[in-house]
Amino acid sequence: MTSSRKNKTLLIDKEAASALELVKCGLLKPLTGLMSKKEKESILKTGLIDGNTFPLPFILAPSGKKNEEVIKSLVVGEELTILCEDKEFATLIVEETFKTDPNRRTKYIYGTDDLSHPGVKKTIKRLGSWAVNGEYKLLNTNNNQNFKNRDIISSAKKMINAKHTTALIMAANPLHRSNERLIRQTMDTTDLLVIFLLKPYNNQNLDYDIRKEALEFFINNFLQKNRVVVVPLENSYVFAGYNELIINAIVTKNYGCDRLTISRDHIGLGIFYDENANKSIIDNLVGIDIEIKLESEYVYCNECTTLVGKNTCPHGQHHQISYHANSILELLELGLLPPTILVRKEISAFILSKLFPNRFRNLEKLYSTILPVAGLLEEHTESDFYLELMKLYQTTSLT
Repeated sequence: MTSSRKNKTLLIDKEAASALELVKCGLLKPLTGLMSKKEKESILKTGLIDGNTFPLPFILAPSGKKNEEVIKSLVVGEELTILCEDKEFATLIVEETFKTDPNRRTKYIYGTDDLSHPGVKKTIKRLGSWAVNGEYKLLNTNNNQNFKNRDIISSAKKMINAKHTTALIMAANPLHRSNERLIRQTMDTTDLLVIFLLKPYNNQNLDYDIRKEALEFFINNFLQKNRVVVVPLENSYVFAGYNELIINAIVTKNYGCDRLTISRDHIGLGIFYDENANKSIIDNLVGIDIEIKLESEYVYCNECTTLVGKNTCPHGQHHQISYHANSILELLELGLLPPTILVRKEISAFILSKLFPNRFRNLEKLYSTILPVAGLLEEHTESDFYLELMKLYQTTSLT
């Protein structure tokens, strides 16, 4: 419902709303609210809040001429209504307004303000030049998925009396064999695994529901499903750039996890050599009480003829197949079945049936004429057809 109040209104998008919700749910502690100008400058100098690591200023400065005019007109103590998608989202009691530099903010997130960087180009359009600070209140917390997710994780921990709960953050875009290996490796050393499935604000991925259903199929059929929980993690600008890993650690800790597993090829890891040892951004975290474990990047080696850790395989890169999700997804988007060493055949069949619904003009005829059948009248789905077709691809007696 559009606001009927006499308050001035500020317009924000779903991405900003998601970030504001994370704070109110306590998932970004030690951050507890919007920052003032003084607090913003302090975080830029120290990277700390009350002695605990926090990587970036958290301010509300949405773009748009109307938003800028509203913020510049606000006075201390005034109540402001925040709208998201034309609906009342929150109210805020104004404490301060101040000018801010969108380029500087973007550079702090990504390490650059070069517009040729896709993240910079996308984010800078969302940032305005004026910020408002104050205590804000969400108007509808009943539908807040973050609260529900925290309850789901808590219930799962109690059900199996988990002593250790490990977080794994992935896109599964699509779910491939390397993802599966990482999941299994993580489960070997924990009681409960929480997979935070990324839910971005763009269409450059498989639909979230497709990725979630594929992941749940794998869990339900090939893992001890009472030991795995899948929850969405809205991948907003807060998680962007080289601060991503720090925010991941903060959020998963606040969700109730005491461990976080990441792959060594994680883009936010930033490994460097110092004092005769390999170090990373992990070594600079202060006050975030979560154990972070680095797992090897997995590849398929045609000499080992299996999935191996990149740092344990003795054969060179010319023998190794890397699991580049974008390349695998391109095959699927072209309607091709990826080899089973890349993606489990059931997952490929499911995804193709979703990407190309009603692809075949006469599925039953096609099924009966080129595939072996039991002679019984049965209904077949497109997913069934892809699975049977994969079996034919794997037939080798004539080769």
